[in-house]
Amino acid sequence: MNAHSRTNIILLAVTYWLYFGQLGVLTPYLGIFLDGRGFTSSDIGELWAVITLSRIVGPSLWASVADKTGKAVNVVRLGCLLSVVCFTSVFWFSSFWGLTLAFGLMMMFWTAVLPQLEVITIQSVKPTRISYGQVRLWGSIGFIVLTVSTGKALDIFSSEAPVYASLFVLTGLFLASLFIRQPDKVLSKDEETGTLWQIARNRTFMLFLASAALLQVSFGAYYGFFALYMRDLDYSGQQTGMLIAIGVVAEIGIFLIARRLIARVGVWQLLLWCMVLTAGRWYALAAWAEHGVVVVISQLIHALSFGLAHVTAMHFITHFFPSRFQSRGQALYVSIAFGMGGALGNYVAGQLWDQGVHAYETFAFAAGAAFLGAVCLLFCHRPTINTQGAS
Repeated sequence: MNAHSRTNIILLAVTYWLYFGQLGVLTPYLGIFLDGRGFTSSDIGELWAVITLSRIVGPSLWASVADKTGKAVNVVRLGCLLSVVCFTSVFWFSSFWGLTLAFGLMMMFWTAVLPQLEVITIQSVKPTRISYGQVRLWGSIGFIVLTVSTGKALDIFSSEAPVYASLFVLTGLFLASLFIRQPDKVLSKDEETGTLWQIARNRTFMLFLASAALLQVSFGAYYGFFALYMRDLDYSGQQTGMLIAIGVVAEIGIFLIARRLIARVGVWQLLLWCMVLTAGRWYALAAWAEHGVVVVISQLIHALSFGLAHVTAMHFITHFFPSRFQSRGQALYVSIAFGMGGALGNYVAGQLWDQGVHAYETFAFAAGAAFLGAVCLLFCHRPTINTQGAS
């Protein structure tokens, strides 16, 4: 099977469906699972922070192997297999550190999969008429299906439902990874000079990373406590799942037009608006979440907070790094933004939440972090980030 064939691209879409389906199971409902196990909000925030730190180590370690061997697809398969194996230990551990180890190891291998999958997908669709966003949107569809299904399962079964769903999805992810193919790697002579760190030390890229990390800091409140927040405000599990799904439906729509938006508006302008509107989104949740219409509007902004911000970042990184550094460039982005930024955001949110007593302060802090991310972009060299990120 050719890596650029329609069959392989469909298999990549299925892999995205399962990968982000797992995100849709675990991210909104891990807090409810841990709450059911008797953990406090501080415990939940600290556990999220510790396991998120594994995103710093895993992606960079495996990306180095992928770039040096040229076998990113093997890293994807191994990462998927080890994710399943590590996750099974959740059913035997009950202590804080036991569950932290189980989730942390799973997260380290699971997050190592994404940078390689992004590189394989971008390389596979390059000579075709299919855009990256058209493949990536299937991840969002998987997220919706699994989020809504798991939310319904929580209403019917117990708070243990998310871990059973996760095991099923991770097993499917490993099986799907066995069938995908990777394009042959082609290097051009002008890419033979320079090191990763010489390229990454660019001021614009450093500010881009700082902004991306602050965006993930702001997501700490949402990832760790949105479902609990909705429950405390008397939204049902199914309603919470539907609210999360609304955001992802909007995200799918943005994936379909993202390439045209980037070409017309530019990377810098899009990232700036994503940051500013995300700050507004979190403050709206802090102040008026008891009003359903406000929550719905805030979830529609998820199209920008995650969807457009992610696709725009992928365009920028793909054009910023030469092909021999693609996996490591993606991994650096994941490690700093999602690893360090995510860990800090989860930890602070956990310390602020106080069983929901300080919900306003938690989401207000998130709004401040996103706004600070927008400020970072003001100091970027606009022609550089727009040129490097152009499609």
